[in-house]
Amino acid sequence: MGRSILGLALLWLATTGCISIDVLGSGDAPLVESVVRGSEGPKILLLDIDGVISGAVPSTNFLGLGTPSMVERVREVLDRAAADEEVRAILLRIDSPGGTATASEQIYTEIMRFKERRGVPVVAQFLTTAASGGYYIAMAADTIQAHPTTVTGSIGVIFTSVNFVGLMEKLGVEDQTITGGEFKDAGSPFRRLTAEERGQLQSIVDDLHDRFRDIVVAGRSNLTFDEVSALANGRIYSAPQALANGLVDRVGTLEEAVGLIETQLGISASQVVAYHRPREQRRNIYARAMPGLPIHTLSGVGANADQQMSIPAEGFAALGLSDLLRRPGFHYLWWPGLLSVGSGF
Repeated sequence: MGRSILGLALLWLATTGCISIDVLGSGDAPLVESVVRGSEGPKILLLDIDGVISGAVPSTNFLGLGTPSMVERVREVLDRAAADEEVRAILLRIDSPGGTATASEQIYTEIMRFKERRGVPVVAQFLTTAASGGYYIAMAADTIQAHPTTVTGSIGVIFTSVNFVGLMEKLGVEDQTITGGEFKDAGSPFRRLTAEERGQLQSIVDDLHDRFRDIVVAGRSNLTFDEVSALANGRIYSAPQALANGLVDRVGTLEEAVGLIETQLGISASQVVAYHRPREQRRNIYARAMPGLPIHTLSGVGANADQQMSIPAEGFAALGLSDLLRRPGFHYLWWPGLLSVGSGF
């Protein structure tokens, strides 16, 4: 419903003669580089993991076109950085509640591949949230620093399912689904899970949880298998709690993370760079990688045609989560209000 209202509002704005909507976006345009901090010295690549982690293409423009998935964007950015010998480190900035198990694994693998190819240090900086899949990806970093107000952890797996059986019974609605295979519609919202189905789905969740735990064991050499197992119970941790439990190495700010990398590299100055599409703007190290929906002003109507305003990325965060939860799947995700987001449930 919310997306329909948003679409109608944008269509109305487009027909008033005041603005035009960038329908096709600039997803195919080559990446450009911006220096977001510093003016000299080796380059530190600022790589963002921002928002819900998914391999699906987000619908962030009028027709849902022109914006690559997070997995695609990470691969593209790392491929470009691999060809630049001046890039001496990665600053992995994470602000994410997690997402799908597969997308989290893919991004983790891409960062590990880059490290092996280039042999550069990777420092992860957690911001507001670095939970579940966000923490999973951080296991590719050599050093992890949490912001003083970070919430992290949530090392676990979730398979979200509801059923409408009680409501259907009240309305006199009956499920007549026909399947070939007794487990074919396991998790269907139109009937209750059987004990066998619940056990089968739980076995998949357990396997993915074991994978998550093993990734943390590999990424946190300071923790034993038993210590990680005790921490991997799905709970979240504040920054001080994460530090006390060995889930992060330091607590500090984004600027301090840059200073840490400079110390590791033995340099006194650096240039923090970000790759982005030509129409996206990256002015400093706090700029977000995920653009809002670009709405471009028409030339000759009181403004330059190149100017743009954007609906903030936060405005689409709930829609991104809603899209994710509409698809059946297993997620490395922390989101306390799963069913309160306009997910159609």
